Amino acid sequence: MKRRAMPLPRTLIALSAALALAACDSQPALETAPLRGAAIGGPFALTGGDGKVHRWADYDGKWRIVYFGYTYCPDICPTDVQRFSQGLTQFEKAEPELGAQVQPIFITIDPARDTPEVVAEFVSNFHPRLVGLTGTPEQIEAVAKTFGVFFSRGREGEGGAYDMNHSNVVYLFAPDGSPVAILPANEGADAIAAELARWVR
Repeated sequence: MKRRAMPLPRTLIALSAALALAACDSQPALETAPLRGAAIGGPFALTGGDGKVHRWADYDGKWRIVYFGYTYCPDICPTDVQRFSQGLTQFEKAEPELGAQVQPIFITIDPARDTPEVVAEFVSNFHPRLVGLTGTPEQIEAVAKTFGVFFSRGREGEGGAYDMNHSNVVYLFAPDGSPVAILPANEGADAIAAELARWVR
């Protein structure tokens, strides 16, 4: 004889639904973040595309996406910047209030060519709130070291053109300036949006 499934009490159904929703909405504690406690990031004063001085402390209270690259990069830099910009846009559409609390920052590692005007034009092609920063060679070397970024100038080609060798890492920092995670730009915009949803709160 077949047994009929017994209907669940309404209170149990409601509790199950609530628990399922809570599980979907849960986020890991920031104490468990992959970069928690890492010595990455710190004070700087660099020149923005607007010609003004921008300091790390100016973004206190904001979540920060930080990427080091250069505007003359033929492929990797614009691809990475486009992906994290698109990922942030996706996150903003899903979570407008939280998305507005994320500040994307691009810092050049090629200050000889990346003047404030050049950096401003470059970042204008991506996210509307993306800030582009440059500085003196000494300033850029110091800030790259502070953020654990390697870079070096490549060989010169015809006409004095050259590439830059550098580590391409998309960092996410918490509102207090502490490092949280590396955003997976190599996996595309969807992965970036998912990682932002995982940590930003």
